[in-house]
Amino acid sequence: MFFNFVDELRAAGIPASFKEHLTLIEALDRDVIEQSPEAFYYLSRATFVKDEGLLDRFDQVFQKTFKGILTDYGQNPVDIPEDWLKAVAEKFLTPEEMEKIKSLGDWDEIMETLKKRLEEQEKRHQGGNKWIGTGGTSPFGNSGYNPEGVRIGGESKHKRALKVWDKREFKNLDNTKELGTRNIKMALRRLRRFAREGAADELDLDATIEGTAKQGWLDIHMRPERHNAVKLLLFLDVGGSMDPFIKLCEELFSAATTEFKNLEFFYFHNCLYEGVWKDNRRRWQERTKTWDVLHKYGHDYKVIFVGDAAMSPYEITHPGGSVEHMNEEAGATWMQRVVNTYPATVWLNPVPEKQWSYSQSTKVMKHIVNDRMYPLTLDGLDDAMRELSRKQG
Repeated sequence: MFFNFVDELRAAGIPASFKEHLTLIEALDRDVIEQSPEAFYYLSRATFVKDEGLLDRFDQVFQKTFKGILTDYGQNPVDIPEDWLKAVAEKFLTPEEMEKIKSLGDWDEIMETLKKRLEEQEKRHQGGNKWIGTGGTSPFGNSGYNPEGVRIGGESKHKRALKVWDKREFKNLDNTKELGTRNIKMALRRLRRFAREGAADELDLDATIEGTAKQGWLDIHMRPERHNAVKLLLFLDVGGSMDPFIKLCEELFSAATTEFKNLEFFYFHNCLYEGVWKDNRRRWQERTKTWDVLHKYGHDYKVIFVGDAAMSPYEITHPGGSVEHMNEEAGATWMQRVVNTYPATVWLNPVPEKQWSYSQSTKVMKHIVNDRMYPLTLDGLDDAMRELSRKQG
């Protein structure tokens, strides 16, 4: 079963090495956990999952491999030890509810009746107040109510036997899913490069300990506060075919403004031309010349374009191709200037990657940015941040 588990993890794209497999077996041999499915689930998850973006996949694999490990337990009539059955659930009911449910009596009477019912019952029963089943008021079964009841197998409605891998609390973190603000923040943090500048107003604990050990007396060292030194230019495509992605772009913008102190943003429509803007309501009255952007912000800025790149190819390749105004220079010319000025430039596309090949304009734009176009998913954003972080030649 364990080898099959490892094979399923690998098939799902979760790195599961032989070393990790041995670690899991060793932990089980040394009894580091209690012998329960939930404990094994958490142990194996901690062993194999190193990226929280894979948690949902792990839950699916675990459910597939060990399906039925709880639900089949205790369903068939068996001779159950009395001390094991003494898990009598205490229910909190109103006096009216107490009157509706009649107790069978003391513990001995309940045990005797339970054994008798196990012998008599020949089929599954749901509801009612006599047979062992589910959802009723009999003292025996599960998911029901009785002040002196015994749960026999099944799945607890009160979270006592909850299969955590079926609950899949991490399903929003799948690498293939589109992003929410929290996940975007997590991915953007991969780009952060911290630097220390300014006044030394923060205690350097490591240097203080080292200095004290060398000098023989308290040698206090201070350092400047650490802050995010990455500078980011964000260009956002708005309007037209980007309308369905407004919420996603808002989440990206919100996450970026939180994560980066040195962030400048501008809007454009379809393709970058000679002018950009910051206020969509005043896009024609208050525009910024693209030339000014290129000259104002240094080459050390990272640049992220966000757009679906869905337009007529002529909007990119030809002067006058814009659908809104007469552009004297082709959009490709302006895009190339940005790429030349800022070596660390990527394009994030909210359209699923498998659809890019059907759009000629998408292929053209992808070529202009040196194939550094990535899908706006957790996995794609992670790849984009890795590209922006590497040293540009």
